[in-house]
Amino acid sequence: MEIFYLGHSCFKIKGKNAAVVTDPYDPSVGFKMPKVEAEIVTVSSQHPDHNFVQGVKGEPFVIFEPGEYEIKGVEILGEKRGENIVFCLKVDEILVVHLGDLGQKFTPEQIEDLNEVDILLIPVGGVYTIDALAAREVINQIEPKIVIPMHYKTKNHEEKVFGEVDGVDVFLKEMGEEKLQSQKKLKIKNRGELPEEREVVVLQRVYG
Repeated sequence: MEIFYLGHSCFKIKGKNAAVVTDPYDPSVGFKMPKVEAEIVTVSSQHPDHNFVQGVKGEPFVIFEPGEYEIKGVEILGEKRGENIVFCLKVDEILVVHLGDLGQKFTPEQIEDLNEVDILLIPVGGVYTIDALAAREVINQIEPKIVIPMHYKTKNHEEKVFGEVDGVDVFLKEMGEEKLQSQKKLKIKNRGELPEEREVVVLQRVYG
């Protein structure tokens, strides 16, 4: 399995049998999505920066409602959290959770549904989602093996829309990872390659 960061809250998760694109975005964020093709698209909220499904090529199966799905060997569970949907994606036997536009921490009851998470894709910028402090608390609740931050301010984001959102550096400082280097993609061949201790991975955005 390979994970590529397409910017904002959008990732391409490429498995052996299918690729999933999460939360495709329109140009209102300040930059365009790169050209991407997938068999599956998940949409966490009905906002233009999360539901631009026409930006994904091919004829993907689009999931924008909670429920249980299985498409081409990918198991998907979508659960409503306020106006947001949290997606649990089992790709090549690895559990990836995309928190979408999450705006609050989880209750103890909700955490029971997020057991043994391998990779957590989590918003960290605040204002429209949880901020760095809340993200750290959610990470401690879920206890994933790998954490990948998303939905944070970059120099390319539209200033009028994202002016108050924090950059990823605030999150890294909160996590004690100030000198962490970014990488182009995350590649995990099997569960045996997952780290024993939690790791924070910052992915470089793929440019179109």
